[in-house]
Amino acid sequence: MSGIDVGEELGARAAQARALALLRIRSRALAVAILPAAVAVVLFAADAQGHLAGPAWDAVRWTVLGVAVVVLLVTVLVAVSVARARPAMSPTVPVPEEGAPDLYRLVRDLADRLDVPAPSAIALTPDCDSWLEDRTHRALRRGPGAPAEAADTAPVLVIGSPFLWWMRVAELRAVLAPVVAGTGPSAHPDIAAARRFVRGLDAAIADAAAPGRGPVRGAPLAFAGWVARLLLRACRGHAAEMERCVASAASMRAQTVDYGLRIAAQEQVGLAYAGWDRLLTRVALPAWRMGRWPSRLDAGVVSALTELSRRDRLADGFALRLGERPACDLLEEPGVADEAASLLAARLFHGGPAENGPGWAPVDWQQYPDEVVDRKWRSEAARLHRVLDTLGVPRASAADPAVPTLARVMEHLSGAGGPGGPGEALAAGIGAAVAREEAATPGHGGPGAGGAAHGGQGHGGAGGGPAGDPLDLWGPGPLPLFPLQPPRTGTELLADHVAAMVCCAAVDTAGAAPGLDWLDGPALLVGGERRADLAAPVLSLVEDGDPDPLLSWLAQVGVRSDKPVRLV
Repeated sequence: MSGIDVGEELGARAAQARALALLRIRSRALAVAILPAAVAVVLFAADAQGHLAGPAWDAVRWTVLGVAVVVLLVTVLVAVSVARARPAMSPTVPVPEEGAPDLYRLVRDLADRLDVPAPSAIALTPDCDSWLEDRTHRALRRGPGAPAEAADTAPVLVIGSPFLWWMRVAELRAVLAPVVAGTGPSAHPDIAAARRFVRGLDAAIADAAAPGRGPVRGAPLAFAGWVARLLLRACRGHAAEMERCVASAASMRAQTVDYGLRIAAQEQVGLAYAGWDRLLTRVALPAWRMGRWPSRLDAGVVSALTELSRRDRLADGFALRLGERPACDLLEEPGVADEAASLLAARLFHGGPAENGPGWAPVDWQQYPDEVVDRKWRSEAARLHRVLDTLGVPRASAADPAVPTLARVMEHLSGAGGPGGPGEALAAGIGAAVAREEAATPGHGGPGAGGAAHGGQGHGGAGGGPAGDPLDLWGPGPLPLFPLQPPRTGTELLADHVAAMVCCAAVDTAGAAPGLDWLDGPALLVGGERRADLAAPVLSLVEDGDPDPLLSWLAQVGVRSDKPVRLV
């Protein structure tokens, strides 16, 4: 037996030992629950045989019987609460086999090489990660009339959608090898039972904490949650160690498949994560804030990482990979899958409805400069002038006082550096205006964004899968949104708005154009080239009240600060 086989066997045995420890905790809890009933049975049996007679023992017998009934009722309550609780599941885009036969074939071949059961299904997640997710509890809750495939006990393979577009087929297979190898331990009955037990406890705790329960139903659920919390606290160490041992055993088994390629593929995982993070924070977030969601985020990852490889000499070799077959070719309709994953990403990371509608529409990359960048600049410039109006700042144009100009902004901020000056008042006004607008737009990142994402029907799965809303799995509560950026300060918001006003003036008076930089997001193009040197002059004006650096920049580009600017 090789060292790899020995390591795998030791990891599997350790995982099984931890699973048995978890099941023993369950058994002990059940034993404690039935102990009063067992004592009551012994007492009544003794009375039937003529032992332990007398009024005192009769009182003891009936008291113990009453306690046993109460304990059994409570046990049934807790057991039903745990059984009926719905464990949280990751929102994903389902990939039916008819929509990706090549991908299913690759995964099954991989499972055969690893000598483990194949996953029951495949789904996509809009993130740079892959894992196995047990969804058997959903099949069990469907009842006896459920279709045959619903009873499949193998876990679902969840694949990060950016991997499919950036990685080549061989790289994806190498990355998925240790994940698919995890189906082996998952098929062990003790490990599967232990996982169901822990997930049920966790779901019962979450169910008990859900808002909107009346006192009649809330009190029993709260008690069941308290008991589940005690049991979960006792299970936590064993569960964590069991999962660590399962992962170790799966990793050891996967070393027999594409081990050398997996080392190189892991580099692509890190690169994909970096590109995905930049794309979300720099490119997608401005669009989401404008009520638009880029419909080809995964394709954008390829463009962003290709641009990164062009700029970074250390990544030059990665561009050569693009001549190989991309993993997204394993899908029958990659565009449909990309669109579904892009909408799910918008809802998870920002909030928003499940369907298109007023103020929430998809945008192609070709439309991004005009539909997002230009609108963003002009909306921020309009907000800047509205706050100036609120502060009573006069318009700069004597000929037409209603005309908004860049000169008005610069004159107001010139010499305004330092605390307590008009720059600080303007920043506070813009921050308040942004907060009001976000609060009044539920579903676009403001309060209540999560609730707006429920109740609709999402896009179908890749290749025409079911149209059920994947976020319905989270239940009626708000979505666990993940903020991509920390809240911006008033000074940062003011600098953004002043830069937007400068860009509008450059477009309207100097022939500049809005553009898209795959790594940095909205960009100003002057003569077809990106100008990335605007931030420093704007900060000098906003923080120090010094307009000279910006005046020099405007003169260099040919921007007329006294000319009117079109706003939205």
